[in-house]
Amino acid sequence: MELIKDKQQIIQDCKDYTLFSWSKQAGLNPLNIERGKGSYLWDRDGKKYLDFSSQLMNVNIGHGNQRITEAVARQMQELSYVYPGATTQARGELGRLIAEVTPGNLTKTFFTLGGAEAIENAIKIARIYTGREKIISQYRSYHGATYGAMSASGDPRKFPIGRSAAPHFVQVENPYFYRCPWGTESMEDCGEMALQQLERVIQYENPDSIAALLYEGESGTSGCIKYPARYWQGLRRIADKYGILLIADEVMSGFGRTGKWFGVDHHGVTPDIMAIAKGLTSGYLPLGGTVVTDTIAKHFDDNPLIIGLTYSAHPVSCAAGVENIKIMQEENMVENAARMGHYLESKVADLFSQHPSLGDFRNTGLLGAMELVKDRATKEPIAPFNAKASESEITFKVAAKIRDLGMFTFVKWNFIFIAPPLNTTEAEIDEGLAIISQALSISDSYYTGA
Repeated sequence: MELIKDKQQIIQDCKDYTLFSWSKQAGLNPLNIERGKGSYLWDRDGKKYLDFSSQLMNVNIGHGNQRITEAVARQMQELSYVYPGATTQARGELGRLIAEVTPGNLTKTFFTLGGAEAIENAIKIARIYTGREKIISQYRSYHGATYGAMSASGDPRKFPIGRSAAPHFVQVENPYFYRCPWGTESMEDCGEMALQQLERVIQYENPDSIAALLYEGESGTSGCIKYPARYWQGLRRIADKYGILLIADEVMSGFGRTGKWFGVDHHGVTPDIMAIAKGLTSGYLPLGGTVVTDTIAKHFDDNPLIIGLTYSAHPVSCAAGVENIKIMQEENMVENAARMGHYLESKVADLFSQHPSLGDFRNTGLLGAMELVKDRATKEPIAPFNAKASESEITFKVAAKIRDLGMFTFVKWNFIFIAPPLNTTEAEIDEGLAIISQALSISDSYYTGA
């Protein structure tokens, strides 16, 4: 194949022969990225971009770490693929490393190729193990784009599949204190009301029909909605009361993103099943996993585990995962994420006095979101929940300004997400917030409050 050097031809080929997710295909203006290093990307014009969301909150160790390249090359020189019924050194070593960092008695992993597949298999295992079918999740949640994972999500991106969505999924309210559905006066009270609603729904739906509660370890693309203290403990209590399994979706919040290895580590709770991906390889190769407790694993000693994937435990992806975890441990990236998270919060606090359109900021480690409003008193968002393109003028302008100023980050509805790589520095955080501050001047110009 002839080597393509012309940058415009690269873009045109991608537009002519590939499909882009979450977008109408006409009028796209994609970034044409050539290389990455640390917290930065460069396009083919030589323009430098600060990656302030670790792409899709998955490049946890930063771009261009050649230790992963070397580990992958070594594995491919030895063995590039073998069917999932075989053992490999990389598979066993990665399974052991995962068991060492996951909480409690989560000890065995079924490897998948990504987060959505990890969720799909978590649901299957929960249903097989309990003999029940219903899964309860939150309205403001996203668990993946495959059929079951999307049906489990409350995210409105599932609406186009309409009545063809998979059955036996039920959603409940989030403890979203900034916009508390019950109008409570404290985060703790909001959490208590959410737990009470969950238990009512369980009773309405018949507890004996519910296989699992499926919750994100820490809220992600729904707006980084903070869990109140003891909320996860309440979920554990309710699940145990009714014999329901507790599934933690740690696809985004896992592997140091929140300043601990996993989001649930902030709450002292061990789920029965955990879905992992993204930071497992920091996006260098596709890999995910469904991790179960020793109790669930023991059940399948004498009962067949009826799940399977052609590329499960792919040795090359497993080799990338092994090296990724070692890098995180040796370079103390989880600890750095916690320190930089506190620094980030202190610097964002300074922006509230400068930008009236900054309504709220929620953050755990390096998983945070700014919420932008037209009026702080009424909390009217600059774009509504599930905003149409016609309702997103301000959002589009803010996002375009951020890109023009040389930064990549995830912007959705009235949210600006901040989730840089876990080895980020204070200087990089300052650089990113300076760019966001300039972009907030646009949303400030639409502010209607006093």
